[in-house]
Amino acid sequence: MCGIFGLVLSPGAGLPAGWIRRTVERLMARSESRGKEASGLALALEDRVEILKAPIPARRLRRTRAWTDLWRGIAPALDRGTGLIAIGHARLVTDGGEGRPENNHPVLKDGVVCIHNGIVVNADRLWRSRPGLERRWEVDTEVLASLVRSHLAEGRSPPEALVRTYEAIEGTASIALLLEDREGLFLATNNGSLYVAASPGVLLFASERPILDAVLADRRIGSIVSRAVVEQVAPRTGRWIDERTAAPSAFSLRTSDGAPEVPARSSSRAVRESGRDLAGQADHRPAVAAARRVQAPWTPPAVEGPGDLRRCTRCVLPETHPFVEFDAEGVCRYCRSYSPLRTRGPEALRELADRIRSPDGRADCIVAYSGGRDSSYVLHYVRRELGLHPIAYTYDWGMVTDLARRNQARMCGRLGVEHVLISADIPAKREAIRKNVAAWLRKPDLGVIPLFMAGDKMFFWQGEGLRRRYGVETVFFGLNELENEDFKVGFCGIRTTKKERHQFFDLDPLEKVRLLAYYGRRFLANPGYLNSSIPDTLFAFWCYYVMSHEYYCNLFSYVRWDEAAITETLRREYDWEFATDTVTSWRIGDGTAAFYNYIYWRVAGLTEHDAFRANQVREGVLTREEALERTLREGLPRLESIREYCDLVGLDFREAIEAIERIPRRYRNRKEHPANARSGSHGPS
Repeated sequence: MCGIFGLVLSPGAGLPAGWIRRTVERLMARSESRGKEASGLALALEDRVEILKAPIPARRLRRTRAWTDLWRGIAPALDRGTGLIAIGHARLVTDGGEGRPENNHPVLKDGVVCIHNGIVVNADRLWRSRPGLERRWEVDTEVLASLVRSHLAEGRSPPEALVRTYEAIEGTASIALLLEDREGLFLATNNGSLYVAASPGVLLFASERPILDAVLADRRIGSIVSRAVVEQVAPRTGRWIDERTAAPSAFSLRTSDGAPEVPARSSSRAVRESGRDLAGQADHRPAVAAARRVQAPWTPPAVEGPGDLRRCTRCVLPETHPFVEFDAEGVCRYCRSYSPLRTRGPEALRELADRIRSPDGRADCIVAYSGGRDSSYVLHYVRRELGLHPIAYTYDWGMVTDLARRNQARMCGRLGVEHVLISADIPAKREAIRKNVAAWLRKPDLGVIPLFMAGDKMFFWQGEGLRRRYGVETVFFGLNELENEDFKVGFCGIRTTKKERHQFFDLDPLEKVRLLAYYGRRFLANPGYLNSSIPDTLFAFWCYYVMSHEYYCNLFSYVRWDEAAITETLRREYDWEFATDTVTSWRIGDGTAAFYNYIYWRVAGLTEHDAFRANQVREGVLTREEALERTLREGLPRLESIREYCDLVGLDFREAIEAIERIPRRYRNRKEHPANARSGSHGPS
C-alpha cells in the first residue's frame, strides 16, 4: 500500500556524496505516488544508523532543515568512501495514525529497522497468539519486526527467521530489513511488489519497475550504473544484499534450504532517530477533521423511511425513479424496452488470454482493483482461471475504505500478485469533497450528487499510463452491467434514449452536451461549487465520457455475473472480509456510497440497489418478491459509515444529517398502490 525504496553502496565504490543524495531523492520522489501521508529514510553507515521520518509527504520532508542536516552529517563518511545502506518509505496510512512517530517508517523495534509495503491483516491475532511478544504501537509493521527478532532469539538464521515470519502472516508484505547485529540488507516479498537494479558495487530497489526505470533514465544516475538490469523479486522470495559488495543473493520464503550465510557484525550499529520535532506538521486538511472526531457523539433520531411507494409490477423500480412511466398494467418503461444481456462466453475470453499470456511469467495484463467485491473476483479469475500474470492496480483518492485495503492485501498476498497503488494527494481530495458537499447541502440538487465522486475518475487516466509503462495490452475491469443506473443522469433531466443500455461510458453525444449544460447551470446558481475541485470535475468528465477505453476488457462481458458464486469464492478462497453495517457486499469498498445512497433514499425513496435489483428481475435472476425484500434491506441507512465519511472529509455529522432532513421529499408515505397488488411477471416477457 506504500512505497519502499533504497540504495546499497559498497565501500570503495568511489561515488560522490552528491550523486548518492540525488539518487536517493529521485527514488523518494518517484515512490511518493504510492503514499503521501508520511515519509522517512534510514541511512546505515558502518558504525551507526540515522533515521529521519515525519508525518508529511516526501516532497516536504526533502525541503526541511532536518533533511539537509541528515545528509550533511554523513557527508564526511561518504567522502572517505565508506559503504552506505539507504532505505526509505512513502506511506499511505492504514494501521496506526501518522501523528504518532513510532507508527511511521522506518519502524525501529528490538534492533530491527524495517520498512514495509502492504498490510498484515492478521496482526491483531498474531499479537494475541504470542503473549511473549510486546506490542507497543498500532502499526502492523511492528509485528513483522517482533516476529523476526523472536525467531532470531531462538537461534535461527535471518533467512529462516523470515521464512517463519512469512508463514505466520496473512496479507501482503514487501519489506526491507536492517538488523543491528547482522551484516547486509534483507529484501523480501510475498506478492512481487519489489524490484532491484544491480550494478557492480551499487544496488537500487523500489516497489515498482517504472520507478527504477525512471530513476535510471536520469543521465546523471544512469551513466554511473549503466549496466544495471531491473529485475523483479519474485513472489515469496527474498534477497540478502551483501553490504561489502552490494551483490544480491536470492533465497526462498518457502524454505530456508540453500539460503545464504549471513555473517554477524563484530559490533552493533548505534541507532539515532530524528524528526520528532516535525510531528506537528502532519498534513491534516481540512484542519477541522481532527476536531470533529472528538466531539460528543450524537445519534440521529429514528428516521422514517419512504414507506410503500408505487413500484413497477414487473420489477421493483419506484415511482420516484426519473422517467419511470408506468403503463396501464403498472409496468415501467425500462421493463418494456429491456433487452437481456448477452455474454461473449468463456471460450472467447480464453482466446484473448492465450493471445496476451506472457511465456516467461512477466506481467501480461492489469486488473483494475478497487478492493470491492467484483474487482476482487476479477483478480481471482484472471490469475486462477485464466492463468495470466496480472498486476493489480488501485488509484486511492481518499475514499478507498480500510476494509477494501485489507481485502486487497488478502488477495494479493494469497495470489502472489504485484499490487501497484497510486495515491492521490488525499488531504486535498478530501478537502475538495468537503467543499462540494458543503455547497450541495446549502442548495441540494439530486442531479449534482455525482460531483461528490469526481475525484476518483483519474483512475482511468492513471490506469492507461500504467498500461503503457508496463507495456501490456489489456486492462481487465469488473463492471457488472446490471448495475447500470440511469437514474443518476435522470435527475439531471436527461431521458436516456438507447434501448440496450448495458454498457458504461455510453451517453449519446447530445446527452453528454446536455449533462455538461446542466452542471454548468448549477455551478452558476451555486457559487460554492466554484472551488479548487473544478479541475477534478472537468477532468473526471473527460476521463469517463471522452477518453478512449479501447484497452479495457470487462470480464463480465464474457462471463455471466453470478452474485452467489462470486461471494462464495471470495469467502472460501481468501477469507474475504464483509462489512458489518449492511447485509450487502456491494459498494463496501467505497467510502462515499453510504452517504450518497442515504441522500437518494431519504429524498427520493430509492438507492442504487433499486436499479440493480430491478435489472436482476428483468434478467430472471430474482423474483420480484426477492428483489423487493433485498432492496428494502440493502437500502437502509449505514449511519456509522456516514459518520466515518463525515469525519474523513471534515463535515459535521449532525449538521449534515439535519440538512438532509430538511430537503423536501419526492414522495409521500401511503399504502401500496392497488396496481402493485398484481405482482405481474417475475422476469422479462
